[in-house]
Amino acid sequence: MTADSDIICERIGAAGVVTLNRPRALNALNLAMVRAMTPALREWAGDPAVTRVVVRGAGDRAFCAGGDIRALYDQGLAGDRESALAFWREEYRLNAMIARYPKPYVSLIDGICMGGGVGLSLHGSHRVAGDRYLFAMPEVGIGFFPDVGATYALPRLPGHAGLWLALTGDRVKAADAVALGLATSRVSSSALPALTDDLIAGRDVQAAIAARAAPAEEGPLAAERSVIDRCFGGASVEETLARLDREASPFAAAAAATIRAKSPTSLKIAFEQMRRGAELDFEAAIALEFRIVTRIIEGRDYYEGVRAVIIDKDNAPRWTPATLDGVSPADVAAYFAPLGPNEWRAA
Repeated sequence: MTADSDIICERIGAAGVVTLNRPRALNALNLAMVRAMTPALREWAGDPAVTRVVVRGAGDRAFCAGGDIRALYDQGLAGDRESALAFWREEYRLNAMIARYPKPYVSLIDGICMGGGVGLSLHGSHRVAGDRYLFAMPEVGIGFFPDVGATYALPRLPGHAGLWLALTGDRVKAADAVALGLATSRVSSSALPALTDDLIAGRDVQAAIAARAAPAEEGPLAAERSVIDRCFGGASVEETLARLDREASPFAAAAAATIRAKSPTSLKIAFEQMRRGAELDFEAAIALEFRIVTRIIEGRDYYEGVRAVIIDKDNAPRWTPATLDGVSPADVAAYFAPLGPNEWRAA
């Protein structure tokens, strides 16, 4: 058993159980948690007595609301970029380990699941959404970009839903998450403790989940899927906005307004990510993300976005450049350029 105030990794019955244990911080992920979880997963992969991994969040508000943005902001602002990059380098290695994990990896997601929390759950074999499930990748709103494997995963969602999520940061609840493949099943919050007991007892993973799964139901996004596919299939962010503007629907108008409030640089990066990611394997996608993060923390928008949304909470970021036409193709390409000896590699 490995225990830390922020994370608990323990063997219980047939399961390796990870509890993200920062409920007051919405279980936000930090480097110490990554460094506790990584060796635990490695040990359980080789332990025949552990037949599955179960990951859950403490408290009733969040599975994991993302990385510890304030700490990373402080490190970057102080010029300690290498400490910030150490977090992303190791977090991305953990994401890659989860994506290739040799045993059932069950995330019980009953609350907020954003950013780093998506990286801990989306790439595993079983993603169980509770009643409080709430997914988003809102990074373009803080001058960042959808990372933790989003470059691989989002382009593989149905239609153009992945680009919609990347550019808007919109939130998705449980029923729609199952329809999109973000979650593999939906189980009511009240049934999750019993499901956890079944998994710990060694019951067949798929059978245990199926026995407690809620009936499939249509979420509110179903009515908007055709709009998403019409509008988010264009060749640029600008074309996407033009298509949204031509749609006579409140959903399209809201999406356009949301996108226009985001960092123009982040929007252009995210669009190019989704284009490239459709052709990459998982580890190549993660390596691409490390190239981007290495450059983005040298710029201005990330710090301005975190200031506006997280620190001062004025929600009035001043982006540089301020408009999409101020971000050139060469500007975007620079974020994706190889890093030479500093390229990310899986452990």
